[in-house]
Amino acid sequence: MRISELARRAGVTTKAVRYYEALGLVTPRRLANGYRDYDEDDVRLAQEIRALRSLGIPAERTRPFLDCLEAGRRHADDCPASLAGYRDAIDELTERIEALTARRAALISHLQEAAHRNSTVAPVHANHPPDQAGRAGHPHPAHEAEGLSDALTEDPMNDYLSLPDDLPVPDDDGAAGHLPGMKAPSTAFAGTAGETIRIDALGAGRTVIYVYPLTGRPGTDLPEGWDSIPGARGCTPESCGFRDHYQDLLAAGAAGVFGLSSQDTGYQREVVERLDLPFQMLSDPASDLAETLRLPTFEISGMTLYRRLTLIIRDGVIEHVFYPVFPPNEHAEQVLAWLRDNPL
Repeated sequence: MRISELARRAGVTTKAVRYYEALGLVTPRRLANGYRDYDEDDVRLAQEIRALRSLGIPAERTRPFLDCLEAGRRHADDCPASLAGYRDAIDELTERIEALTARRAALISHLQEAAHRNSTVAPVHANHPPDQAGRAGHPHPAHEAEGLSDALTEDPMNDYLSLPDDLPVPDDDGAAGHLPGMKAPSTAFAGTAGETIRIDALGAGRTVIYVYPLTGRPGTDLPEGWDSIPGARGCTPESCGFRDHYQDLLAAGAAGVFGLSSQDTGYQREVVERLDLPFQMLSDPASDLAETLRLPTFEISGMTLYRRLTLIIRDGVIEHVFYPVFPPNEHAEQVLAWLRDNPL
């Protein structure tokens, strides 16, 4: 057969076939006119080279496998030399993995240092998440090496500023339908600026309060299965959206903007500093607002967290509610559009 036919049947290019010939891996016979003539054995060899290259074994190191086939074995890895070829490839791959893992650990260390350089909150090690009070955990020394390996395996480099394309969209289950027209409760919450904020004493005009589950922190894993919960992922992009449109929101009639979650004030303060938020976060660790207003929540990893929604409070009354919120990274623009469409 001609070289084009061999290439088609083996699933490679004619250039690849010529390369295999240059290495002496495929040796077609020559016809009287000088043309190369390939047979079924050449097809089998070319297919084997392609399969081994897909495993990361370069063509020039496939000779032991091809010799095994040419010796009449049914499989290219039925010979001891082939097994040795596998081991050599595995050893080289292991060395590369170790080098990349060390480089990745160094990058994580630099990221954490940079992310907390201007923060008054101590950084949290990737494999020691904060406890209920927001403090960094301190493992037993015997678990240090194992913990570092676990942290690298569990991908502590979560990119909280971007959203996966396949996030599930939350449904409107009617859990916020009762809120418009309700009076704002007298519940008070600690703010990240050190003051106490009462929901019924926000003053005249409109106040935007976006309620969210929790914000992630660089180097700290999110709860297992987080991305599969409709409406859970995206608190950091949402907060950045309100930061970027903060002045626009004020110009459109908002007297103030707050974020609210069940995370403690220390954790929220780190977020405010790291993201350079121009507004305060409010801490509701006991989910008091959920109880007084019957706000929707969900359970995960032993925590009760708020479902994402936004309240527009005007003169002590809930004027409008955004629920469900999706996509969270565009929500600040949705609120801004509503304020502009509904001027005071």
